[in-house]
Amino acid sequence: MRRKGPWSQSQIERFSRETLVPMRVACNGASGHPVLASLWFVPMDGKLWCATQRSASVVSILRRDPRCAFEVSVETPPYRGIRGSGMATMHDDRGEPILRTLIDRYLGDSNAKLASHLLERVEQETAIAIEPKTLVSWDYTERMGETL
Repeated sequence: MRRKGPWSQSQIERFSRETLVPMRVACNGASGHPVLASLWFVPMDGKLWCATQRSASVVSILRRDPRCAFEVSVETPPYRGIRGSGMATMHDDRGEPILRTLIDRYLGDSNAKLASHLLERVEQETAIAIEPKTLVSWDYTERMGETL
């Protein structure tokens, strides 16, 4: 994997573990136009894992063409994050365990109603694993300061 930017691999891994925003995934639509999806993610085993319904458009697009790009960034100053490109693979057998991991990561005990709703169709869930090929970090903390 090619890596650029100010962060070390351990800083990238810490940011990925600690940042609880959806990852934006860009993929190549059949029309030739890019398609963008926001998905919860969890970093594991050098990949970024997501889960969604097998019937979701992003799944059929990535099955047809596994090339994708992704970004995880904070939405408030000071701006920082990671972006890159990679290859996606679908894992129908890991849909439920990845979904449960994502629910724990993003919801914990905070929203049992949403967690129950997400688990209602768990048998139709698939996991998406994105293996980064390029990774760029950026951090404007020094330039912007801790607070504005």
